[in-house]
Amino acid sequence: MPGHRASDGERARWSGSPLRTQVWVLTTRSLRAAFGDYRLVCLGLLQPVVLLVLFSQVFAGVGALPGMVGYDGYVNYLMPATLVNIAMITAMGAGAGLLAETYTGVVGRLRTLPISPVSVLVARTLADTARLAVQLVAIVVAAVLVLGFDPDGGVVGLTAAVALTLVVGWGLSWVFVAIATWGRDIELMQAVSFIAVYPLMFTSSAYMPLEHMPLWVRAVAAANPLTYAIDATRALALGRSPGWALPCAVLLAGVAALAGSAVAARNFRRSA
Repeated sequence: MPGHRASDGERARWSGSPLRTQVWVLTTRSLRAAFGDYRLVCLGLLQPVVLLVLFSQVFAGVGALPGMVGYDGYVNYLMPATLVNIAMITAMGAGAGLLAETYTGVVGRLRTLPISPVSVLVARTLADTARLAVQLVAIVVAAVLVLGFDPDGGVVGLTAAVALTLVVGWGLSWVFVAIATWGRDIELMQAVSFIAVYPLMFTSSAYMPLEHMPLWVRAVAAANPLTYAIDATRALALGRSPGWALPCAVLLAGVAALAGSAVAARNFRRSA
């Protein structure tokens, strides 16, 4: 009503906007920050392309191994795995981004507002997942145009592979957000992330079929959650049946999201 001024009782009853509105506003804020600097945007898009080109050339000899002929080129075997690896690296950035905003005082200012602490964490994971989507599109285009990536699954299979990667990346981002709220130290975050990321990447089916690995590495790779995500993504992109790898990948991503969000929310509230 024009000219109406809220009474003290009305102001006291206002407890903030709905959770979905909080998440939307905070997510768009994070996205504007992420895409506001063209230098960071260019480097963020260039990083996965450089990794794909590097690994496709360094491990090119793997394409000559028995059992790799059916992939019609090593890049077709490597590319889907690179999607998942980029998702893990971007998920690690979700935790680093939360810590950066904590040290710069952004999180402290958000705590003074009538918003749910959970919305801050959800917005962080959604913003990084949206950033991951842009990176995945960029690397797919680069792989097709530069490296001759030719997935037998076509547009439908490749879209399904990217969608699965986004689900996996979102689940992993909660794990790293939980680590960030637990340690609240950038150096500790980097140390834990290094231990978690690179052993998982290299003891999986990302760069070489399991049957060509040493026995103990093969056993580790068979139990590695990334192997299920990579096998499912690779099967979808190449137009093959993912089998049990697909439900296992989705289930593991869901478990990571649930466990990570529970730990992160608890730690975040305790640090208030």
